[in-house]
Amino acid sequence: MLNVYIADDEVWITLGLKKLLEKLNMDIFVVGTANNGLTAKEEIAMFKPDVVFTDIRMPGLSGLELLQAIPEVSPDTKVVIISGYAEFSYAKEAVQHHAYDYLLKPIKEEDLQRVLSAIVSETGVEASEDGKTVYYDRLIDNVVTEIRDHYMEDISLTSLAGKYNVSMGRLSEMIKEHLKVNFSDYIATLRIQRAKELLRDESLSIQEIAEIVGYNDYFYFTKVFKKVAGISPSKYRKSI
Repeated sequence: MLNVYIADDEVWITLGLKKLLEKLNMDIFVVGTANNGLTAKEEIAMFKPDVVFTDIRMPGLSGLELLQAIPEVSPDTKVVIISGYAEFSYAKEAVQHHAYDYLLKPIKEEDLQRVLSAIVSETGVEASEDGKTVYYDRLIDNVVTEIRDHYMEDISLTSLAGKYNVSMGRLSEMIKEHLKVNFSDYIATLRIQRAKELLRDESLSIQEIAEIVGYNDYFYFTKVFKKVAGISPSKYRKSI
């Protein structure tokens, strides 16, 4: 399994490259895409793909800047520069910064096959551990960390699925498999645990605590608290 990441600010280029990759007789999985260099750098650090295809000109970080940054965040990733600009200076600079190859747009299927086949031959990546399993393990670890860091905010399964480029149904299954509880119940548990801590501070009203942990509706907060804790927040406060 060859894990591939695509960074290009032109959506049609990204879509076209994904279609070309699908046509190749190779075991390839596109782990993510980005339309700017900063997002690409963050996600490459997270997913550590085998290959990155990046355009020269992008907002945030250019393709050449991204090329220089990748060894710090994902040392084993091969970077292939893609560009519509055929000037030798771009290719020369890309090679100086250790780009694996340089492809001109529109990308030809035979050129793509050549580059990826060479990478597979050099790294033996197809004989390695199942790439999808590794990818999803990394993804769920990052998702759970994000939930724990932001559970008191307006966080949703839909927003997480969009951010991590995975279907909502698949992400829901992964969370339940990893945590042994579904997304909404996990959020509720984290919020109520925090609410219990805040209830010790008598200077805070129950309404204020509800809002702090992410519930704008006092009555809904009370309902969730009772479901998780077994008693109402007011009774819990009295008990402590």
